[in-house]
Amino acid sequence: MGLLTGPLPLIPPSASSANSQQAKGPTVVALGGGHGLSASLSALRLLSSELTAVVTVADDGGSSGRLREEYGVLPPGDLRMALSALCDDTDWGRTWRDVMQHRFAPGKPNATTGQRASLDQHAMGNLLIVTLWELLGDAVDGLRWAGALLGARGQVLPMSTVPLTIEGDVLVTAPDGSSATQTISGQARCAVAGKLERVRLMPAEAPACIEALTAIELADWVILGPGSWYTSVLPHLLLPEMQQALCDTPAKRCLTMNLATDTQETTGMSAADHLHALRKYAPNFGVDVVLADPRSITDRAEFREAAGMLGARVVLANVGAAGHAAVHDPLRLATAYHDIFGNG
Repeated sequence: MGLLTGPLPLIPPSASSANSQQAKGPTVVALGGGHGLSASLSALRLLSSELTAVVTVADDGGSSGRLREEYGVLPPGDLRMALSALCDDTDWGRTWRDVMQHRFAPGKPNATTGQRASLDQHAMGNLLIVTLWELLGDAVDGLRWAGALLGARGQVLPMSTVPLTIEGDVLVTAPDGSSATQTISGQARCAVAGKLERVRLMPAEAPACIEALTAIELADWVILGPGSWYTSVLPHLLLPEMQQALCDTPAKRCLTMNLATDTQETTGMSAADHLHALRKYAPNFGVDVVLADPRSITDRAEFREAAGMLGARVVLANVGAAGHAAVHDPLRLATAYHDIFGNG
C-alpha cells in the first residue's frame, strides 16, 4: 500500500502536453452506464476537457457480476468503459485503453473438476480497478489512479459508494392465460424482462458518491443518456440524493434519447413513453433540452408535448452512425452538443 500513497504521479509527457493544448470548454457531467455513456463521453471529450462521468453501479452480469459477488466490490465494468472512452488520444492512452478493454478468452477447463479457468471472460481493466481498490481502500481514489494511467481527459465516479441492485415488476402471462405481476431482481434480468413497472433501487437509501454530487452542483451542463432506459438512465433519478442534486443544480440539463426505443426492457414504448417514464419517477426533475435523432421519433407532435411537460425544447439532429441504426456517431453527436451548448 505504501507505493500508492501521496499525490498521483504525472501522466506521460505526451498526454500532459495534449491536455494542456486542448481548450477547457464547458464543465460537463455525463450520467449513464455501459455503451450509452461511452457514446456521450466519446463526443463530449471533443468539446471539453472538464468532464466528469457518473456511472451506474448496479451491474450484476458477466465479469463485473462475478467480481461483485466474489469480492463485495462495486461492479467495475461500466466504470472501465467510461475510463476507456476518456483515454488520452496518444499511443500511450490508446495502448492502455486496449489493455483495459482486453477480455481473456475462455480458458481450458480443469480436467478433474470441469471448472472454467479463473480468468475466463474477465476484462483486464476490471481486474486492475479491483486491484487499485484493494490497495487503496477507496473507490474514488482507485478510479483516479486508473484515469492517470490512461491520461483520461476527465474523471470517472460511481453514482453510489455501495453496489446497487435494480428491482422491477413485470406483467407475465401464465399458461392458462391469466396475468400476474412478477418481481425481477438484478440489472441483467431486468434488461431483458420486457416492459418494467415500479422500478426501484436496493438499498433504497443508498448513499450517493459525494464527489459526484459536488460535480453536478458545479457543472455548466448535465447530460443524461443515452443508454438502457431502466437500467442505465433512470437509476440516477432513483437514488434520492442523486435525484435531489439533479433537481437543484443550476446547470443546464440535456437528455439524450436512444436511437432505438423498442428494446427488450422497453417493449412497446415510444420515444414519448420514455419521457413519460422519466417524469413518473422524478416529477420534479426538469430538462432544458431533449436531443433526439428524427428517425427514432414516430410521432413528433406527441414527442414535443412529452418534452414540454419536462420543460424542454426538442432538438432533432442526425446523430446515428452510418449503417448502424442504434449506434451514435461521436462526431455527429459532438456537433449536436456543440450547437446545444452554444444556444444555451
